Amino acid sequence: MNGNEEKIKLEHEAARLFMRLYEQRFGITMRHIWHNEPARPDVSCYYDDQKLDLEIAHLYGSEAEAMHILGRELGTNTHKELMALLRTPVQHRLLTALNRLVSNKAEKTYHTERVWLVIRNANPLWTRRDILQHYHQLHMPKRHPFEQIWLIGDMQGQSGILALYPPALTALEHG
Repeated sequence: MNGNEEKIKLEHEAARLFMRLYEQRFGITMRHIWHNEPARPDVSCYYDDQKLDLEIAHLYGSEAEAMHILGRELGTNTHKELMALLRTPVQHRLLTALNRLVSNKAEKTYHTERVWLVIRNANPLWTRRDILQHYHQLHMPKRHPFEQIWLIGDMQGQSGILALYPPALTALEHG
């Protein structure tokens, strides 16, 4: 499998996982996903019979962590980078990585009416509890294309989903 095929597979897996978890939590049907070309968000689906686009992102922490988590062969420099990261407080790395990811995605423009950003936490060192403790410190760019931003707490979705934006949805997380 080449890099692009792997990326599409991970995006589809994350989209299916998010749709199933969202449906379980809110009872709103989400169905029929298909992949889009780059000018559009990664995946489209139907949300209660209305078209909805999902931009999918994976939260690793760093490129070195991504390589390690995805089972890539690590060179000496990558291994050193991972060791240095382990000395950085987990919550600092979490916030930095999350802010960087949201900021990068916010700069994109899409040819669509409705788009949600779905972030899947791929870092096994970060738990839903870590994210809940620190997500209120997330820096939301003033301008971005997302109607809603959601986070899947872990690769398998066992810890559920967490609303990161808008504030009316994030209030549900502590309710």
